Amino acid sequence: QVQLVESGGGLVQTGDSLTLSCAASGRIGSYTMGWFRQYPGTDRLFVAAISWSGGNTYYTDSAKGRFTISRDNAKNMVYLEMNSLKPEDTAVYYCAAQSGIYVRTAEADYGSWGQGTQVTVSS
Repeated sequence: QVQLVESGGGLVQTGDSLTLSCAASGRIGSYTMGWFRQYPGTDRLFVAAISWSGGNTYYTDSAKGRFTISRDNAKNMVYLEMNSLKPEDTAVYYCAAQSGIYVRTAEADYGSWGQGTQVTVSS
């Protein structure tokens, strides 16, 4: 497993953009990487995932067209670019790593998690 540290969260206004970064302690080249978010009192919800090669990406419906997940395996980094942010995007965002060749979107399929970074979008 790898250790993950997110950064880049903050307070922004509706319509603004923000890019989250996830730094891994080890090599992530064999992992599917994902981003989840958590609202108060709820489980972590899938936002986006990217296959080990970066060739395939997946998004929850609310993120499609606004968010872009990317990775740099040489730097062991994963990113989530978020555009046209809305107040409903306010949440704690988590980076996660999933072993295996099939990209999955369930929280339970991811074995490594970061500590989370808060994103707050004001109206």
